[in-house]
Amino acid sequence: MALKMSSEELMEFIGAEFPQVKEDFIIEGLADKRITVRMPVAERHLRPGGTVSGPSMFALADVSVYLVILAMIGPKALAVTTNCSLDFMRKPAAGVDLIAECRLLKLGRALAVGDVLIFSEGMDQPVARSTMTYSIPA
Repeated sequence: MALKMSSEELMEFIGAEFPQVKEDFIIEGLADKRITVRMPVAERHLRPGGTVSGPSMFALADVSVYLVILAMIGPKALAVTTNCSLDFMRKPAAGVDLIAECRLLKLGRALAVGDVLIFSEGMDQPVARSTMTYSIPA
């Protein structure tokens, strides 16, 4: 299946539709049903103890699945998360970016399912794993 949006088009779309988070994510790789997204970790992403907060990791996983779906189907702003499972497996390294490696497991007419592994930059083992289901508008 051919990509319908490039990395640049996806970031322009995010900037137009979700300007409040545009600076939080950088697309580092995009291929058929796969995307790699970096979240430059800032003070606002941290929780007490100096580790990245769960909501920040959720946002990275959610945006990664959303972006790879849009890359495959085109700009449909109303695609929405309908289910999420998120496992926190290790404490993220302090002061480094998070990197999400996402792949679509299913891309249907009405639903898409994506799997995301989140890594702290420089760590070999994932710090979190997520599976997300999205509803795709008609």
